[in-house]
Amino acid sequence: MNRSTLYLLTGGIFLTATAELVVAGILADIAKDLHISIGMAGLLITAYSLAYAIGTPVVISMTAAMGRKKLLISSLLLFIAGCLCAALWTDYIPALVARCILGLCSGVFFVVTFNSVAKLVPSEKLGRAVGTAIIGFSSAIVLGVPLGISIADWLGWRYVFILLAILCFIILLGIMRSLPEIEGDAPTPFRKQFLVLANPIILSGMGITFFRDAGNSVMYAYLTPYLESILHLNAAAIGSIMLIFGIFGVFGSRLGGNITDKWGTKRIIASCIAIHVAALAIVPVASVSLFAGLIFFAAWVFSMFVVAPALQTYFIQAAPRSSNLVLSLNTSVTHLGLASGAMVGGVTANLTSGFFYHPWAASMVIAVGFFAAMISFKLGRQNRQLF
Repeated sequence: MNRSTLYLLTGGIFLTATAELVVAGILADIAKDLHISIGMAGLLITAYSLAYAIGTPVVISMTAAMGRKKLLISSLLLFIAGCLCAALWTDYIPALVARCILGLCSGVFFVVTFNSVAKLVPSEKLGRAVGTAIIGFSSAIVLGVPLGISIADWLGWRYVFILLAILCFIILLGIMRSLPEIEGDAPTPFRKQFLVLANPIILSGMGITFFRDAGNSVMYAYLTPYLESILHLNAAAIGSIMLIFGIFGVFGSRLGGNITDKWGTKRIIASCIAIHVAALAIVPVASVSLFAGLIFFAAWVFSMFVVAPALQTYFIQAAPRSSNLVLSLNTSVTHLGLASGAMVGGVTANLTSGFFYHPWAASMVIAVGFFAAMISFKLGRQNRQLF
């Protein structure tokens, strides 16, 4: 795979991730325009996540034999249609349907991109290629969301989705021209495909994803109120810090891909999750100093993005014949983890009447993910040729 093709796929992830993340920043504008409450507007985020989590594995399984290029093109065409529907429809229910469309096709594009990369690059360069693709997601946090919010303030929120559709069409043309044909998987009965879940290596690996993402969500969903109430930062300072954290994420994704190829997935996963646990456990104590608190938060964010390419690569290597389905199920588990973590964070806030204990709660949840990793690695050593 040449670099330009990989960058096109990365650009596609950037656009689809921006479509997911930007809504939280423009929710008030959407609610006002559609004449609905903020709560009802929030369901647009829920609809996206449910379509992503539930629909992606089903579609991936049903299209397993389809050529990867054809499936990528189809998902982008559907994404463009979803963006245009979101921009043009003025009623709530059609907007909800549009978000479901976007969630489904974004999930399919995300998974098939990684599967295509795995089939086109040498195994010794897989981590680096996966890391480059993941930069699309971290860049959406740093650039996509702030730009989307600015466009919404300047022209209106509908123009965000019009622009996403236009840019996605350009990416689509590039993929049609440069991406080679990639065969799908051998036809397998729908029910038989899900037998991969009987593999204890994959199941425990999913545990890594669930508890890691749940723990991160416990903290990340309440990071702004923590910075306000515990570190006593104002809105302008928090905005600057979030931007810096996002830049850390971009560099972390890149570094994670490079060192995964050199050091192996297991070493990166274990060390980075250990840093997650330790950094968050220290944050409440370190928060007596603004600088120290931010340093440990930065270590947490950086390790969070460094480990992402290693996790994706781990699943590809653990189940090469079922990587499409496994990656799609893993993205579903990610969304379930994020939702569960946000709920745990809310319960913690209610029980403690504040946010001081959130880093410790997050650390404990992520620690369970660390033990899941140890179990998965041990099982992998015992049965290297399960697939």
